[in-house]
Parts: sequence; structure tokens; C-alpha cells
Amino acid sequence: MENAGQLGGNHNLLEVRNLQKYFPVRRGILSRVVGQVKAVDGVSFHIREGETLGLVGESGCGKTTTGRALLRLIEPTGGEVLFGGAPVLRLRGEELRKIRKQMQIIFQDPYGSLNPRMTVGGIVMEGMLAHGLFSKPERTERAQALLERVGLAREHFYRYPHEFSGGQRQRIGIARALAVEPRFIVCDEPVSALDVSIQAQIINLLSDLKQEFGLSYLFIAHDLSVVQHISDRVAVMYLGKIVEQATSEELFRNALHPYTQALLASVPSLEPGEKKKRTTLAGDVPSPLNPPPGCPFHPRCPEAMDVCRTEVPTTRTQSGGHSVACHLYSITSPSAGATSSVTDSTPRP
Repeated sequence: MENAGQLGGNHNLLEVRNLQKYFPVRRGILSRVVGQVKAVDGVSFHIREGETLGLVGESGCGKTTTGRALLRLIEPTGGEVLFGGAPVLRLRGEELRKIRKQMQIIFQDPYGSLNPRMTVGGIVMEGMLAHGLFSKPERTERAQALLERVGLAREHFYRYPHEFSGGQRQRIGIARALAVEPRFIVCDEPVSALDVSIQAQIINLLSDLKQEFGLSYLFIAHDLSVVQHISDRVAVMYLGKIVEQATSEELFRNALHPYTQALLASVPSLEPGEKKKRTTLAGDVPSPLNPPPGCPFHPRCPEAMDVCRTEVPTTRTQSGGHSVACHLYSITSPSAGATSSVTDSTPRP
């Protein structure tokens, strides 16, 4: 099987700028629009060639919507997505079809994402057929080789999805994503529906495939221990916005945003007898239909100040590319200590 490329790690493969996805709320006999659910509200990040960016946050924060919008599985409301320099959101017809070959997705649900009426071989070869790749014997051989590569057997080519467990189904989904030789894969919580004993196997498989085929990942998850294991950098999302970005090592060592700190404090420790400082967040996640003014996190933040209730924090980037959107790092306050040496900036590659 052809390596997807011996790619250098210094170039941005994907750039997402101010991505937005609003869902209209309609009411009445005439279905008039009475509001907007701001599922994704101005998200910006980049992914380098051969890199994994972890996207984490609570359920409902917009992670999955972000992944699907940048692939145009759902059409974004606004923003810009550049893949290898190509403006994905402006492409149409054949140009869009070609770029989609290079951008694939592994879905969260290993049951609902596979067509029960198709054989495993048909599922894996479907993308190759759609893009006109290889001859019929080559497609069969490639599909069987991919099944073998992801930990299944060649004879599984002729079976149906209902004959497999959840972990095996997810391996089929991974083989399907690899079939068209992509450069970039959105991994949409690929292990959250699996048993814990199977999760580590799938994570290790994805890590090995990344090295073997020169892939880049957007790895969406809510389990921080999984994200720490597989990600080079991590972006933390809350209520449709990214509130912090850093390398995986830096984020887990020196989380800045109170929301990130609360997420890390909630991760169970594997060390016997170790006691972790818990951060209790008050209330529930606000509705994206009616987000709070100012900082979206302020109703639950233990460090909230008056300015947090009225002004949206600017994203500021420290040395090393560690960026945070929090007023604690833009003004001097008793809770923040001395003002951090930061400058206004939007996270840029």
C-alpha cells in the first residue's frame, strides 16, 4: 500500500479561520426564524502535516459540529477552511470531490456508521469506487490488505457488519477511511463507544497508522487521558469557542484557563492514595441558543470578575504558542496575580 506521503512537519496542512455554524430555530405556522443556535462560533486553529490536534470539551460544546463543518458534511455558516492552501468552503463539483478524497472521517458510532446491507468488502471499497481508484482486482486486494492491516482477517471481506463486535466495526470504519489514501482524518470520538479494554488497542492502531501513512488527525474526544496519549497539541472548546490551545505537554503541565483546569482535575488518578485538588463548577453548560454575555464561561467560573460578565475575552498567545481566552491573563487582579506578559493575537500557524 502506498504511503500517503513522507511529509514534513513544518507546513500547515489545514487552517481553520473563524469557523461558524449556526442552526436556525423556527417557530410558528410560517416557520419563521426566531433565533440561532451558535453551535460553532468563531473557531480558529491549524494542523501541521503529520500532526494530531486533540479537540476536547464537554458534550454539546460543538466539537463534532466543528469536525463535520470543516469537511462540509454540514455546510458552515461562515469562516474559512484551507486544506493544502485550497479554499475548501468555496470549492464546487469536481474540485470539491478531489479534495474530499484527501479528507476522511472515522465516526463515533461503530454501529450506525456502517451500512448493514453491504458486505465489509463493499463498505471498504465504496470510496475507491466513488473516486474511480484502481481496477476491480486491485480494489479487492487493497480492501483485503487494509482489513488485515487494521487487525481483521481477509475472509472478513465477505461478511456483514452485524457479525462483528463494536471494536471490530470500528476497525472496519478505519479501513474505509484509509481506502482512498487520505492525508487528513477527523477522528470523531472513535473510542468513546467502545469498552475500555478495546480503547487502548484502537488508539495504538491509530498512532501506528499515522506514522505508517504520514497522516494528520483532528482527534475529537472528551476523555483527556486519551487525548494526552495521542495528541501533539490540544485545543479546549467551550460553548462553541476555543478557550485554550497548547502543546499536549504544556497543557497538561500548565493549564491556564479555569475551564481547562477543571477538566484536568476531573480526570481520575491512577496513583494509589494520590489526592487531587477538585474544582467544582457551578450550574450547567449554558444554552448555545441564548449564550451569556461577556465570557461564556463566567456563570460557572470560580475566578469570575466583573469584567467577565460584560466583555468577551481576547485570545492572547504566550511564548511557545500557548494561547488562552481569559481575562485573568489580560488584566491585573488578586486572583490572577501579576499580569502575564502576553500580546493580543488570534491563534495563527
